Amino acid sequence: MNIIVTSIFVQDQDKALDFYTNTLGFVKKHDVPSGAYRWITVVSPEAQEGTELLLEPNEHPAAKEYQKKLFADGIPVTMFGVPDIQEEYQRLINQGVRFTMKPTKTGDITIAVFDDTCGNLIQIIEQQ
Repeated sequence: MNIIVTSIFVQDQDKALDFYTNTLGFVKKHDVPSGAYRWITVVSPEAQEGTELLLEPNEHPAAKEYQKKLFADGIPVTMFGVPDIQEEYQRLINQGVRFTMKPTKTGDITIAVFDDTCGNLIQIIEQQ
């Protein structure tokens, strides 16, 4: 069994697609009409046949509440691995990304958390 798609709720699909591709550097894999919304997925440029991240509209009341509460409590909705967290942190800062946690070493890992501008906190991690 493989994980082929995982999703995050977003407030605005167009804004999310722009942020995840132009700011974070992911590659758009699918952008297909699906009723009132679209099936939009992005993938890592290094693993374009790998796991897709679905940018899912948060239109369901439960999704909005879930997203809002996680954000308010400072809980990241997902985690992305990076080879050099200091370099990635600086690159994203230079693009105007707002971090809620600067790179912090904890044991054998270093983590940082940023606001994706679409209602989520995202954690990046460098594993030693």
